[in-house]
Amino acid sequence: MVIGASSAKTTEEATDTLTDRSAAAQLRRRLGRADLRAVPEVRRALRELLRHWGRPGRSEIAELLTSELVTNALIHTDRDAVLTATVSSRGLHVEVRDFVGRRPRLHAPSGDDGTHGRGLVLVQSLADAWGVRAHGVGKAVWFDLGADAA
Repeated sequence: MVIGASSAKTTEEATDTLTDRSAAAQLRRRLGRADLRAVPEVRRALRELLRHWGRPGRSEIAELLTSELVTNALIHTDRDAVLTATVSSRGLHVEVRDFVGRRPRLHAPSGDDGTHGRGLVLVQSLADAWGVRAHGVGKAVWFDLGADAA
């Protein structure tokens, strides 16, 4: 499995903007190279963003999936990455953009993989939608969660 970029010193930018008739809140964080301390920092920031969002359990799923994408970005590339999480009336959209063109590969982990190889399987299983979008330099791995999904 290949994904994302890396993390390190983060810059957080939380903004509330009005789009159409519904408010959207956004968390944007730059992830530097190879600093796994960014994973719990991102989880805390996302938890705060989602404090009043969705049915019980939805924010925990969002935290898990976000930490999987961020961890993949940190482990599988040697470049910076950018996390963007947007909450709107339609739900939550999270993406981690990196600057490495290699696309992630989804594979079923075997018993020999230990704790590796399950990130995208979790994303595929728990997200309402997910995917990989190519950019001019690199890619974005994203997922969507609806607030009311069971």
